[in-house]
Amino acid sequence: MNKVLITDTILRDAHQSQAATRMRLEDMLPACEALDKVGYWSLECWGGATFDSCMRFLNEDPWERLRALKKAMPNTKLQMLLRGQNLLGYKHYADDVVEAFIEKAIANGIDVIRIFDALNDVRNMETAIRATKKFGGHVEAALSYTISPVHNEEYFVDLACKLEEMGADTICIKDMANLLLPYDAESLVRALKARVKVPIHLHTHNTTGTGDMTYLKAIEAGVDIIDTALSPLANGTSQPSTEAIVATLQGTKYDTGIDLTALSDIATHFRKVAQKLKEAGSLDPKVLNVDPNTLLYQVPGGMLSNLISQLKQAKAEDKLYEVLAEVPRVREDFGYPPLVTPTSQIVGTQAVFNVLMGRYKMITKESKGLLRGEYGMLPGKVNEEVRKLAIGDDEVITCRPADLIEPELEKYRAEFADIVKSDEDVLSCAMFPQVAPKFLKIRDAEPVKEDAVRELIVEDLGN
Repeated sequence: MNKVLITDTILRDAHQSQAATRMRLEDMLPACEALDKVGYWSLECWGGATFDSCMRFLNEDPWERLRALKKAMPNTKLQMLLRGQNLLGYKHYADDVVEAFIEKAIANGIDVIRIFDALNDVRNMETAIRATKKFGGHVEAALSYTISPVHNEEYFVDLACKLEEMGADTICIKDMANLLLPYDAESLVRALKARVKVPIHLHTHNTTGTGDMTYLKAIEAGVDIIDTALSPLANGTSQPSTEAIVATLQGTKYDTGIDLTALSDIATHFRKVAQKLKEAGSLDPKVLNVDPNTLLYQVPGGMLSNLISQLKQAKAEDKLYEVLAEVPRVREDFGYPPLVTPTSQIVGTQAVFNVLMGRYKMITKESKGLLRGEYGMLPGKVNEEVRKLAIGDDEVITCRPADLIEPELEKYRAEFADIVKSDEDVLSCAMFPQVAPKFLKIRDAEPVKEDAVRELIVEDLGN
């Protein structure tokens, strides 16, 4: 069967990439009934930055969002993005927290969990893969795609084979910065199909303007599933457009079987949502631009906006291209980590400091952690002079970093006992200990009942 399957990212990565993850549940629900009938392989709607953004900016409970989406779309697999041992936070969690989080994600409505590690250290994916299998979820294990002297086709094929052995139900090529060029995609997909039995899912963006061509060559090479976004929030730093891909494949042996008219109707709704996001200042027109410089600097869209923001704060916006040129140098010193959360932020921030203060005059806590091995094994050879500057004579961690973390779920349960109402609340607080407690207090504030107000007024009048 050559039919190409589609995962639509309109409810997660599309608005994360273009509008800082600011789409609200109320903007999603009106389209859900129609989305559920399209015939997608899955709808990506949770994980990534949505969890933090829901509580921090939108005053929404991410768990409630998931339950509402599941109820509204019972016939389509719901998919999330998970950072392996980091879950949705920015540090490694103990195995008991990882297992509890995955159990609750699946219980609340997630079907497919795309699990990745920023360093492609499979030890950081073990617990998440095992827990997803245990609780009946579909494991989509991801290869964080990048280009470097140590990252070649053979590296990614070997990695995919390891992940298949660990229990992956599908393998995802996660090309977060749109660095995978069309002919390389064709070659990689062919190599994977020759060695891996499970379906291959390709995720890219259109940052460099090559996304559609990359998909087409991958489809010709036999890729099974691709990620696209409905047109109102497609292209630029987001995914290629669903409608364009569906139209391209119509009538061919790769035909998706998806009805373009149905997509057009749903897009009408999301055009209004995109306009709303634009008016609120969340959707910057710059994200729609194509920037082939990404191929030179390997800086994903989200990382670029972060660098610009840091330079603005330092009143040094004119230094942007110096910082972009410094990013590959820092990356080489750090052993060529792929640039994806959290390593993109770590390398990017260090590059900013290097340009503004002098090379490695100031080394961030996170850079020290990365060089010490707290995040896992760095793929390439580290610059030992830089490591020495960062961590002195500290021993480098060579075991799985999570082996050094004691079970911590009960500790979180005790710490937040006075504000949590469920296991889900405990997990929210574990992920975001500054943000979640504030959100829960607002969510659970007792609304003043009208009767009580009336009684107070009457009592006051009586006096």
